[in-house]
Amino acid sequence: MTMKIQKILNILTLLTGAIAVTITSLWIGKQAYSWLPPQAAAESLLIDDLISFLVTLGAFIFLGVTSTLMYSVIFHRAVKDDFTDGPPIEGNITLEVVWTAIPIMLVLWIAGYSYQVYEQMGIQGPSEVVHLHNPMVMESAYAPANALAEPVEKIDVLAKQWAWVFHYPERDITSTELHLPSDRRIRLALRSQDVLHGFYIPAFRLKQDIIPNHAMDFEFTPIRPGKYRLTDSQYSGTYFATMQANVVVESPEDYQQWLAQAATQKPSLANNQAASEYAQTSNQSVQTGWVTVPPAAPFLVNSPG
Repeated sequence: MTMKIQKILNILTLLTGAIAVTITSLWIGKQAYSWLPPQAAAESLLIDDLISFLVTLGAFIFLGVTSTLMYSVIFHRAVKDDFTDGPPIEGNITLEVVWTAIPIMLVLWIAGYSYQVYEQMGIQGPSEVVHLHNPMVMESAYAPANALAEPVEKIDVLAKQWAWVFHYPERDITSTELHLPSDRRIRLALRSQDVLHGFYIPAFRLKQDIIPNHAMDFEFTPIRPGKYRLTDSQYSGTYFATMQANVVVESPEDYQQWLAQAATQKPSLANNQAASEYAQTSNQSVQTGWVTVPPAAPFLVNSPG
């Protein structure tokens, strides 16, 4: 009778612990949304859901393993002065199959979910270069309906050591800031003038490698007006930390107004921090002896930012 009661208590303890671990893991997964920058692009919703899923799964595994260890340490300790060996238990085929199959299923689940997210985002990555199948244009499940109905806004992006240059072909405007209309599908034509660069906007959850001698189309949909930061995710040389630019997401009306205003401005030399720092270093009386690539000459732009 005592053994039966003990067995029932063990089952209840296991169920209570499993429920507590599950609820806690779901709560931790929800908190993951607050750890990230604002969701400024439609694609960021997909990425944040994926991150929340991974955090929830990781928390469940961590708490499950830790709880099991703590339970064993607290309730299954050997009695004092008991130095006898434990029972001679050998392999359990069922247990070994279970703890091998579960991780495999989890990895396949994560891989399938991740692939589904990137399919929905429709990001064109290096697979284009090696001629793997990857659709160039795919409608994001999270993109606003009016964004898909409106024409695509096309912008040329040139990455060089060490600056970003943005060209709006419809108005023939060049800028050092990337201005984007909200709730409109954006198509960027990414090119590199010299080495490998990385187009990365944390608030958009988007990153795209830019390979020299390859024009790469890159699409997304901004959904939150504001000012964000574009950085180079690839180390591109001495002054790569200066290779940043503002990304301004504004209403379509404000965007058109900015285009009209920029079109009236005469082209002027863009501010280039890398070129300024290089000039200061070259004029120093004490030379370090370090050799670096001279930054590209500043571009003429309508809107220097």
